[in-house]
Amino acid sequence: MTTLISPELAGLLDRLFEQASTAREETRLAVADLTDEEQTRLMRSKTDYRALYGRLNNVPLAVSRETGALLYMLARGSGARSIVEFGTSFGISTLHLAAALRDNGGDRLITSEFESSKVVRARDNLVAGGLYDLVEIREGDALRTLRTDLPDTIDLVLLDGAKALYPEILDLVESRLKPGAFVVADNADDSPDYLARVRSPESGYLSVPFIEDVELSMRLG
Repeated sequence: MTTLISPELAGLLDRLFEQASTAREETRLAVADLTDEEQTRLMRSKTDYRALYGRLNNVPLAVSRETGALLYMLARGSGARSIVEFGTSFGISTLHLAAALRDNGGDRLITSEFESSKVVRARDNLVAGGLYDLVEIREGDALRTLRTDLPDTIDLVLLDGAKALYPEILDLVESRLKPGAFVVADNADDSPDYLARVRSPESGYLSVPFIEDVELSMRLG
């Protein structure tokens, strides 16, 4: 049976997506005193983004069901064995990617999260989903945690942390991306510098906007 639709994991994901849906009002209230312009400025700032994400340290910042399914299909269909994720949150995207690794025969998913409470939640969810053995959670600033000890070759990268850091995280992993590797950036519209980079004809990527504001890029040979 495909791991993603096994009763154990499918039931867990249903509960997690329901929790994420219920938390939308909590998320809205956490930033209700900020104007849209202030939220955008903080999200895109390379120095002040923690002021925004610190307000959201107890809520799941989850991918959508559609994006989760896309992640599984990309990882599974490409036979990915080595995956890097920036931004674990409660581990919903991590579960989709790890499920694909399981069905591909295993190997390693490295994910980074700077909120310690979310690391605990993600670890519990991965254990509950029977996938923790495939995942290494690195707690702390991803600009440090993803700087060393990465696989020689990376098959897929998910960017779903602080949007202002997408270009810097790509810098850390780019030399290890194999030809044909996928880079998925969630909420990419909030990282205009990243979009300009991967959409440039000279970038070495083929890149297109996908569902919602997901940017799907493929590393060219």
